[in-house]
Amino acid sequence: MKILVPGTIALDVHGGPDDEVVVYDAAAPFRPEDADAEVLVVWGGSAENLADAAARLPRLRWVQTLAAGPDAVLAAGFGPDVTITSGRSLHDGPVAEHALALVLAVVRRLDVLGAAQREHRWDTAVNQAQADPATAARYTLDGARVTVWGFGSIAARLAPLLAALGADVTGVASSRGERHGFPVVTDDDLPDVLASTDVLVSLLPALDTTRHAFDAARIDQLPDHAVFVNVGRGATVDEDALVAALHDGRLGGAALDVTGSEPLPAESPLWDAPRLVLTPHVAGNRPQRASELVNANLDALRAGRELRNVVPR
Repeated sequence: MKILVPGTIALDVHGGPDDEVVVYDAAAPFRPEDADAEVLVVWGGSAENLADAAARLPRLRWVQTLAAGPDAVLAAGFGPDVTITSGRSLHDGPVAEHALALVLAVVRRLDVLGAAQREHRWDTAVNQAQADPATAARYTLDGARVTVWGFGSIAARLAPLLAALGADVTGVASSRGERHGFPVVTDDDLPDVLASTDVLVSLLPALDTTRHAFDAARIDQLPDHAVFVNVGRGATVDEDALVAALHDGRLGGAALDVTGSEPLPAESPLWDAPRLVLTPHVAGNRPQRASELVNANLDALRAGRELRNVVPR
């Protein structure tokens, strides 16, 4: 069995005696001599590279993406007989860390304070705003009501970190109940939940059903002091509505690690939107224990067992 692994990450793949492990260039078309590959591991490849694999690797049985979200692989055009598995769980720690960093940055107004530092200016306005009794529910996570939209494995790492700083955390998922010790509601409950939310963190995947899920209507359901943080997928946000709300003062602030177009075009109005922190999709760029997942799934494939993280199609 030929196993193609990307040169974009160091993987310790345990090939069997009849296996051939080949490192491929994720930025180039696949070589004709690799057309007999049955397994493809994906990380850091372009859309063109993935489409080339779908078109020119007819013997593929399984594609393992190391990304938490499989949207790029699903869009490449692999046939229905190709099993696709995601990198769910590989990014839980790093993405939770970055989400917490963005939440703290926007809540503590590090964007404004950083700008003041570069101007050699001691910013007393933020100091006075924090001390104002009218802002008692802002500028801190202690007592803040945080809603995590998309309550999966990353949220399971993030929610306890938020709670440790005093936040009251509620999750939003496909079914109600309790997960990892936190109450979870559904999208049907969002209007009521958002009305009392101080911080909304989105971990939503990019699906047809989540496109522009955070739109003008959702923004209007939040208090005007609330802040929004997105470390899920850029396609889930109506960026025009977000920019308008920031300019109009209908949103207290926002932080985005993902955008609809990446890299973000220089002419995007997001760059100059007030009270907005931007990072260049860096939350999950370090898969943890990727080799373990690939090898576990290889063992399952050889034994005819179900693979981990199979993506429904």
